Amino acid sequence: MEAKYCGCAGHLKEEKMQEGLSGSVRREKRMTVSSSSDLIFEMFAFGTFTQQYHHYQSNVRIFRLQPDKPSKELSELVMFLAQVAHCYPTELADFAQELKDLLFSHHTILDPDLRMTFCKALILLRNKNLLNPTSLLELFFELLRCHDKLLRKTLYMHIVTDVKNINAKHKNNKVNTILQNFMYTMLRDSNPIAAKMSLDVMIELYKRNIWNDAKTVNVITTACFSKVTKILVGGLKFFLGKDEDEKNDSDSESDDEGPTTRDMTMRYSTAKKTTKNKKKLQKALKVLKKHKKKRKAEVFNFSAIHLIHDPQGFAEKLFKQLEDSKERFEVKMMMMDLISRLIGIHELFLFNFYPFVQRFLQPHQRDVTKILLYAAQATHQLVPPEIIQTMVMTVANNFVTDRNSGEVMTVGINTIKEISARCPLAITEDLLQDLVQYKTHKDKNVMMSARSLIQLFRTMNPQMLHKKDRGKPTEASKEAKCHEYGELDSKDYIPGAEVLEDKGEEDDGGWESASSVEEEDDEDDEGWIDVHHSSDEEQQREMVENLSCIPPEARKAKAAIVSASRVLTQEDFKKIRLAQVAKEIDAAPGKSQKRKIVEDDCDESSFRGEHLSLRNIERLHKKPKSDKETRLATAMAGRSERKEYVKKRNKLNPYASTTNQDKKKKKNFMMMRYSHNVRSKGKRSFREKQIALRDALLKRKKHSK
Repeated sequence: MEAKYCGCAGHLKEEKMQEGLSGSVRREKRMTVSSSSDLIFEMFAFGTFTQQYHHYQSNVRIFRLQPDKPSKELSELVMFLAQVAHCYPTELADFAQELKDLLFSHHTILDPDLRMTFCKALILLRNKNLLNPTSLLELFFELLRCHDKLLRKTLYMHIVTDVKNINAKHKNNKVNTILQNFMYTMLRDSNPIAAKMSLDVMIELYKRNIWNDAKTVNVITTACFSKVTKILVGGLKFFLGKDEDEKNDSDSESDDEGPTTRDMTMRYSTAKKTTKNKKKLQKALKVLKKHKKKRKAEVFNFSAIHLIHDPQGFAEKLFKQLEDSKERFEVKMMMMDLISRLIGIHELFLFNFYPFVQRFLQPHQRDVTKILLYAAQATHQLVPPEIIQTMVMTVANNFVTDRNSGEVMTVGINTIKEISARCPLAITEDLLQDLVQYKTHKDKNVMMSARSLIQLFRTMNPQMLHKKDRGKPTEASKEAKCHEYGELDSKDYIPGAEVLEDKGEEDDGGWESASSVEEEDDEDDEGWIDVHHSSDEEQQREMVENLSCIPPEARKAKAAIVSASRVLTQEDFKKIRLAQVAKEIDAAPGKSQKRKIVEDDCDESSFRGEHLSLRNIERLHKKPKSDKETRLATAMAGRSERKEYVKKRNKLNPYASTTNQDKKKKKNFMMMRYSHNVRSKGKRSFREKQIALRDALLKRKKHSK
């Protein structure tokens, strides 16, 4: 039985082995069949490709005989070969070079559709990394000379996208250097179309933060001296680009940046609830908002004007071109704007620019508000006062006079205010006294502009104002001082650090308090000790009040000691800023305690940065009254739209008869004056009242039965 069983088992094992062998043979046969089918397909595909490639070569030979004739068949063959070029790199090794040669030799006479097909095929080959970007870029800039707007747009988009893809993961400095050098040579090309396109490419790449280096910016400066107006305007617009505003406003406060609204509320709400303290809190919040605006860092997402290597030489050369320019007035205005920004941002010396601008400072001048804006932008503290004072006097004599309208006077005062904010020595004391007299002018715009000028000098140099115009003196106004020309206000300490305690004093005070507590514990071990805990806000307020009685020199000495003896933390800086804000609110010790607190409207125009807005010059506190033509046009526009909101009753049948009620609406009043409906609107006579009473009594008697 065992032998039989073993024999059966061996027989079964052999059968399984044969089945396994037969299965492997079948799999090998299937693999052989599949590989042979793939091979047959590849052979068929290669044969088809070879046939199409020979067909393409024959079409190219025909094309060379008549290059100006359109050929739809050649276009299809070129796109087919471009799509399969990565599969046959050996056979199509010379395909891209042949297309480039055809385009370079015949691009001026080629059919537009065929030329576009050749360019798209080359772009497809470049996207498959079968072409060098530099050689293709040279060809495409040569094709920009063609009078084909769609082709130029396609090439422009490819150049920008290709450079962006090259620098997608990391900046490829080697390729960028080669491409930039070629771009710079094209910017000086004799063909204006190619030069303008290269300028547009560099500007677009700068905006996309791809070529945002100083080298690119300084090459674009050469476009500002081009004899082609389009290139000149393109370069000027690039440098006149505005900085983007911050998305998050200053209302988003952080404890690490400085005192918050909560800190100010806690500081002034711990005292007695009176109207005086409430007004102090409101003023403190306004001053805090102003300080936050001043501390806010300016955003320069388009700060190309800061990357110029030689701004003084660039401004002088551009001003010389402006004097000899014969361009349109709009182009000259752009050049003036750029020169004024260069002078203001880089603090340049270009003294001939001010007399040049002074010639246009007339109320009847075209776009005079913009010219006033350029005059304000071109001022800074390093300009000699006698040069700016002449221009300020011209503005005052031509604009701030009673023979002009209120808007003209307002624009003049606002311009003088902006110039004085950047160059405090630009205005003389006599002129300031004259302008201050307009604080009681009948025109509200003039009155508010004069008061804003007063408020500026209250914080900047109150000594130039009359005593009655200085307002309630504060500690900040007492410390305000206008420096002489060329005087540098350098400090070897942190202003406001006197509100902090010295490290040694803190240590001594802590030891003394600890020893006093130990003595009390020894005397009365079983009893509780009542200790009064004052809040940090109260301690800070008491410290500031105590420091207000200390002379300024002693404050500076203490601030220097504190600055040198300890490392300040964020909390320390927060206390310093809180004390600096309090200086602008708390009254200075003296005899002027009965004066009213000066209300300062912290509007956006008081926060000055590098870029000056036209709103600072044209700021009007009252909307100007519209003329008769404008009011009439508004009224007529309202009448024309009135029919849309009238209820319309459309009849189902327009020829149907009308009711008596509808007919009464169209009748004349004299026909309806004796009607009951019309007479009921007036006063009834005594006879009519009698009849009405009789009818009412009869009706009531009838219903009672």
